[in-house]
Amino acid sequence: MQTLRVENLTKTYGEKTLFENLNFIINENDRIGLIGTNGSGKTTLLNALAEIDPADTGELVKPNDYRISYLKQSPEFDGNKTIMEAVFEGAAPVFQTIRNYEEALKLYGEKPNDKKIEQKYIKAEEKMNQEDAWVADSDVKTILTQLHIKDLDQKVNTLSGGQKKRVGLAQALIQAPDLLILDEPTNHLDFDSIKWLEQYLSSYKGALLVVTHDRYFLDQIATQIMELSFGKIYSYEGNYQDFVQQKAERVERELLQEHKQQQLYKKELAWMKTGAKARTTKQQARINRFNDLKGNLNKVQVDEKVDINLGQQRLGKKVIQINDATLSVDNHKIIDGLNLLIQAGDRIGITGINGAGKSSFLNTIAGIRKLDSGTITIGETVKLGYYRQQTEDIPGDKRIINYLNEVAEEIVNTDGERISTTSLLEQFLFPRFMHGTLIRKLSGGEKRRLYLLKLLMEQPNVLLLDEPTNDLDIGTLTVLEDYLDNFAGTVITVSHDRYFLDKVADNLLIFQGNGKIDRYTGMFTEYLKHEADNNNLVNKAKKHTDAETVKESEKGNKKEKVKLTYAERLEYEKLEAEIEDMEAKKSKFQAEMLEVDGSDYGKLGELQQKIDELDMLVLEKMERWEELGKYVE
Repeated sequence: MQTLRVENLTKTYGEKTLFENLNFIINENDRIGLIGTNGSGKTTLLNALAEIDPADTGELVKPNDYRISYLKQSPEFDGNKTIMEAVFEGAAPVFQTIRNYEEALKLYGEKPNDKKIEQKYIKAEEKMNQEDAWVADSDVKTILTQLHIKDLDQKVNTLSGGQKKRVGLAQALIQAPDLLILDEPTNHLDFDSIKWLEQYLSSYKGALLVVTHDRYFLDQIATQIMELSFGKIYSYEGNYQDFVQQKAERVERELLQEHKQQQLYKKELAWMKTGAKARTTKQQARINRFNDLKGNLNKVQVDEKVDINLGQQRLGKKVIQINDATLSVDNHKIIDGLNLLIQAGDRIGITGINGAGKSSFLNTIAGIRKLDSGTITIGETVKLGYYRQQTEDIPGDKRIINYLNEVAEEIVNTDGERISTTSLLEQFLFPRFMHGTLIRKLSGGEKRRLYLLKLLMEQPNVLLLDEPTNDLDIGTLTVLEDYLDNFAGTVITVSHDRYFLDKVADNLLIFQGNGKIDRYTGMFTEYLKHEADNNNLVNKAKKHTDAETVKESEKGNKKEKVKLTYAERLEYEKLEAEIEDMEAKKSKFQAEMLEVDGSDYGKLGELQQKIDELDMLVLEKMERWEELGKYVE
């Protein structure tokens, strides 16, 4: 069994210890979801396991041939390569085998009579057979197609961040390693790609370790949850729903144990204050127990919750009115004659296929992009807050507290209380010691959380949220969902996160592409079920029609084959040359057998096996050649 054993792994970043003395095992076929708050060290742990950035101390114990494939949050490629070239630039053995074969083939084509080059080509071909690398090209194309990457000759430097992520995902999946590590694989994927990925991973034969905020995705693929919390690893059997219950039970047990220890400590402290002396062995033992208890009094660390209690400006009845709106971007139709009335308190979810223009639509509402025709009227009392998919540029040498003070040094919450930026930062899980930290030292998720806080400090009453779940941890998302549930204004959100959409939206705009937008009232998962049911009905009707067509055709006289099709004629013409080539290879192997030392049974057996395989192939080719030969004119 191929396993990875982690022993005493420790990693420190600056003054912060991200994790200390971690010990766990990843077994073959494990399906593990790794979760934790932003900044807890999840990505750092993944980098250590992939040996990209090793831990400070500790050891990874694994077989020499143990292979790991790692999809980073932001994959890096040579921008001048095409998509296919970039995928095969990977360091995995299968990619190296393909590159070696292509190099050997090129040399062999240039110098077919050079014996050394011929041997190199033969060995490269054998390696291709051993690793079944011939199908890698078609497999990559299939995966990229499923992920909606179609122009495989496109240069990487022309791709969006989301497209690069999907190319990286294809590169990771094709390697079929012992351990597949995926960091936020569902970011930038639309719902049908996520569904395909779930099905793909369900049949994956190796171990799987995934960091994701997508709770439905975790429920579908994980059979074990590992939580990185305060530098420790906690393991829970089951999926995300099981984890929620089991973690609550664990924390409750630990708090109860802490309470018992505190009570015992107070009792023993009172006894010590009476002036206890070690007059007897029993008294000395009690004093020793007290000292041990005092040394082991550790307060249970519990994840703090993000507290969002910010005021907002009054919102009138008139919010957003869209009339006969038309928009195209780069000759792609985004919206076509759209009419939409958005009112106070509306909860609108926008989803659909990638590239259909969802972000462009939000940009028109925000006034960043102009319509080709039609109007968008914004109400006089509307104050927009736009949480964009790409975080605004924040100078890395700016300190956290200064970044927020640009908005205000204090704000008023929903209870009318004045709250300082220092208190706000603490409520958003930025401890006081971090307030002077340079922003460049924050993790990606911490930067997104800071960006969200700045946006809400401006106290908008209409929120535009573009993929808000990307890079936010599950705890922050849960609180954001609760905040939006109690938000007195209007919320318009673009997302592919099914769980998040179910929680925050009850009216959906489904962007189908080419200006087509479907509307649906209800939860997103209900919409997906409705679409699946409709597709099943269509497929059943099609099968029935196809069956009837077949029956009708069978009633007629079956035409007997009288000549070869064009494709069969090409196949027939190639067969004779292929048979001759195989016979030549067979003669070559037979000649080699005569030169081998008679005591080298291993080499003789290897050559004989190759001859036997060629005999089988020649027999198959001959049978096909004879079959097609019957119809040659």
